Amino acid sequence: MTGDTQTIPQPASTTPTEAAAPPTVPAARSAPLARSSAARELGLKRGEFELAVMLGRVRTVADPAGARRRVSRAEIERVRETPGFPESLREGVKAVGTAEGAALLDITQARFTRLARTGVLTPVKFYLNRYRAVVWLYLAEELREFAACEANAPLFTGRAPDTMRAQLASGADLRARNWRRRQMGFLLRQSEDPWERVAVTASFLDPMSLAQLVRDPYERAYLHRLRPQPLTQAAPESPTTHIVERITTADDPDEICWLRANLSLGLAEARRHRPAPRPGRPPVTATPRPHRVPEQPPAPVTGDGAGETDRKEEPRGLLKWLRRRRGRPED
Repeated sequence: MTGDTQTIPQPASTTPTEAAAPPTVPAARSAPLARSSAARELGLKRGEFELAVMLGRVRTVADPAGARRRVSRAEIERVRETPGFPESLREGVKAVGTAEGAALLDITQARFTRLARTGVLTPVKFYLNRYRAVVWLYLAEELREFAACEANAPLFTGRAPDTMRAQLASGADLRARNWRRRQMGFLLRQSEDPWERVAVTASFLDPMSLAQLVRDPYERAYLHRLRPQPLTQAAPESPTTHIVERITTADDPDEICWLRANLSLGLAEARRHRPAPRPGRPPVTATPRPHRVPEQPPAPVTGDGAGETDRKEEPRGLLKWLRRRRGRPED
């Protein structure tokens, strides 16, 4: 070519795959969040977040490492996209005490306490104050729904029903029992493994009842390891721990009977799923026992050989020779 020709450099060509490649998302951004991090992302306090998880407002996923359940990034985005966030989420997990609860129902605190003791109102959580007195908390949203129901209007004014008065006269207090039932349902919804579900049921029974139902010490140790986390961080022998254990342990005969029945059924299912681990032994998987095949009866003899079956077999060997000797006449 002559010197008048000018070569224009062309940009490097890119393949369609390279041009359409999406930006890479860091693994840390897609990994599930710890509960504390998820609470900060949603603008909730620790107690509010735990209550949101308990009520199903925030869904959790199992941690492959075996730690506490976590919250996925997709779940964080889903909760953020709900209408009225974050006020609607905070209002849905708001828990109130007796004074504020009575104000929501427009009744006295004494009447509110009577409704709670007879099981009409179910607490959602509790804590111990500085005097180690149990303070029950109730879901504000449930109280508003209870007040809006016209069928409950007779409970707010006038004389209490005779059944309720009889319960109060006998000293009944169903607040702890109703809380245990609610807490157990929440823990079972969070448990996917059969042994974990048995451990949830076992956590509401006293050690003596558990030892009677689960006689294998290795199974009891395994259930103890899978128990839900304790509700208090106090020392094991402290008064606070004893009060919490009294609340979390079933004491009503009907409740204990129901828990024992559920534990027996769940334990049988867990044993079929897999045996409890034992030291020094490899894990054993349950295998079906082979069915014993019945022996076939001997085939009947037909034809000419039918008469030979009744014929006595001829003796052989030494026995035949002795019989011949006996049959000879003596010399």
